[in-house]
Amino acid sequence: MYCFQCQETAKNTGCTIKGMCGKPEETANLQDLLIFVLRGIAVYGEGLKDLGQPDRSNDDFVLQGLFATITNANWDDARFEGMIEEGLKRRDALKTKFHEAYKAKHGKEFSDPLHDAATWRGPSSSFTEKAKTVGILATENEDVRSLREFLIIGLKGVAAYAEHAAILGFRKPEIDEFMLEALASTTKDLSVDDMVGMVMKAGEVAVTTMALLDEANTSSYGHPEVTHVNIGVGTNPGILISGHDLKDMDELLKQTEGTGVDVYTHGEMLPANYYPVFKKYKHLIGNYGGSWWHQNPEFEAFNGPILLTTNCLVPLKKDNTYLGRLYTTGVVGYEGATHILDRPTGGAKDFSAMIAQAKKCAPPTELEKGAIVGGFAHHQVMALADKVVEAVKSGAVKRFVVMAGCDGRQKSREYYTQVAEALPEDTIILTAGCAKYRYNKLNLGDIGGIPRVLDAGQCNDSYSLAVIALKLKEVFGLDDINKLPVSYDIAWYEQKAVAVLLALLFLGVKGIRLGPTLPGFLSPNVAKVVIEKFGLKPIGTVQDDIAAMMTGQ
Repeated sequence: MYCFQCQETAKNTGCTIKGMCGKPEETANLQDLLIFVLRGIAVYGEGLKDLGQPDRSNDDFVLQGLFATITNANWDDARFEGMIEEGLKRRDALKTKFHEAYKAKHGKEFSDPLHDAATWRGPSSSFTEKAKTVGILATENEDVRSLREFLIIGLKGVAAYAEHAAILGFRKPEIDEFMLEALASTTKDLSVDDMVGMVMKAGEVAVTTMALLDEANTSSYGHPEVTHVNIGVGTNPGILISGHDLKDMDELLKQTEGTGVDVYTHGEMLPANYYPVFKKYKHLIGNYGGSWWHQNPEFEAFNGPILLTTNCLVPLKKDNTYLGRLYTTGVVGYEGATHILDRPTGGAKDFSAMIAQAKKCAPPTELEKGAIVGGFAHHQVMALADKVVEAVKSGAVKRFVVMAGCDGRQKSREYYTQVAEALPEDTIILTAGCAKYRYNKLNLGDIGGIPRVLDAGQCNDSYSLAVIALKLKEVFGLDDINKLPVSYDIAWYEQKAVAVLLALLFLGVKGIRLGPTLPGFLSPNVAKVVIEKFGLKPIGTVQDDIAAMMTGQ
């Protein structure tokens, strides 16, 4: 085992015995083998495209395979073994098609050597041993390894967002084509410049993908609106839904309507409360608890069933009381939890068992009272553009600080709460993702009616923050996004945050502070390139960073 894809990786170097996330070595190795198989699929997919016979039959599988390996998504080894076996079958079908196409075009058999990912075919009994040989350290050169993993980790984030959009019926072929191109590139001996170029192209595709998901979400459920979200509880039994998948949210609300079962959001599902289509449901009570890493005690206290729609499921403690109430769906898996199958073509997922169980459960135990405000995605903020611009021109607002990204367990993340508390009263925080839980319940007030924390939504809604910045650049007549009174103080944890970072770098944003640490997957040489080219920097002390940000540094 060697894994360094999340921010909490051991010693900011790599987990070697067990993941800091709780991932066992066996699961980590199977995830490596699944990525290895996806690379083999990509080799033949790219080859068929070059032969003029592109094959799109594996696009969904590639997205889901990458997504399943994201931190805290799937803990079920049997599911990974099944995906690996299916992936090998898909790869071998592509292999046959490729060889036939090559012979038809060239009049001879294809005989060039190919990467092991395109040729290895062991029985399922050999998965465990093969998995030990195909991980990160199989690439010996530290800098090549760093660039390849930077790309693959970014691809995992892009795949997650692309999968959410695809579920709502929104696709762009250039996204799927890039996934194959990028995966195939990791089987080749490319120059450093070519590898850096591929990483930056991932940033471009990340922008395209987040824009597509924004279109998918808003076309399906309306533009987020400014909303005060209840954080208390009702008196009915409830179902708690966590993760990011709005289609699952939609179907759950429809199926629970009129049943006497309430619905609550948790973690990254909080922004569902901002969408007009969901706000019409009276039994959507509000948000329960905080960010993902609090879920052990919060899931215990909720009393009713819990539905995990995407990543952010942490291992259950041995003395837990909620495994029998835990349901997974989509790419999520956990041994002992009930898995809700994918929706049939043209149909919906079946949540009836969960609803029946909920009716027998006690109402949620109240954790807190009050409300939190959100819904400041780009459409809503631009509706307030005149007010925002006037506040800047009058000096009422001196600076915007983008504090989007992820939350996490480490004590060092208290930095973000302390920054929010210590920022001058003439600053506004722009946020998205679960990083907001570090400060969205603080009483930071407003500036002329504009709340000092503007929450755009989920981590994928970081796209909204980029759109807002680009629009403000136009409004102020600037020729460079970096001339705006905007500073970036980003928290990261997992692979979707890496996709967002790549998107910001592609858009030309410079001087981003990233914490609590710079990624462990950046070798010293690769980190030096990123720092010199984009001004990426680690966070420092609260006082020093605020002083620097307020002067545009």
